[in-house]
Amino acid sequence: MALLAVSSENTAIAAIFVPSTTYYLALFTTSPGQTGTSGEITNTGGSTYARQAITFGSASGGAELSTNSQTFTNLPAEGSGIGWFGVYTASSGGTYLGGGTITGLSGSLPSGITVNFATGSVSVAIS
Repeated sequence: MALLAVSSENTAIAAIFVPSTTYYLALFTTSPGQTGTSGEITNTGGSTYARQAITFGSASGGAELSTNSQTFTNLPAEGSGIGWFGVYTASSGGTYLGGGTITGLSGSLPSGITVNFATGSVSVAIS
């Protein structure tokens, strides 16, 4: 395993998640894997799920943090919860850049819930 200098990690992360560029945060019921092609929440039962705009600051300490908050409203019921997120270049379709796990949204979730991500709560890092 290579050990990168933190400055190299910062450069690599900033090349993928360019600071101040608008990307889109998506929610998943299953792992998006390396392609982000399955498991994204869909609109069912009158829900209004949509990817939410997200921006990142400059990489520091080997990570970039979100610089704005995201609010997902009127989500569909999810029997197994929402355990993953993904970041895309567009509000629909677009290029999948990566994703990870979410804590605190496991188990059955009722229809119509709102999920908020505070500024700085989404981070990207090389692992």
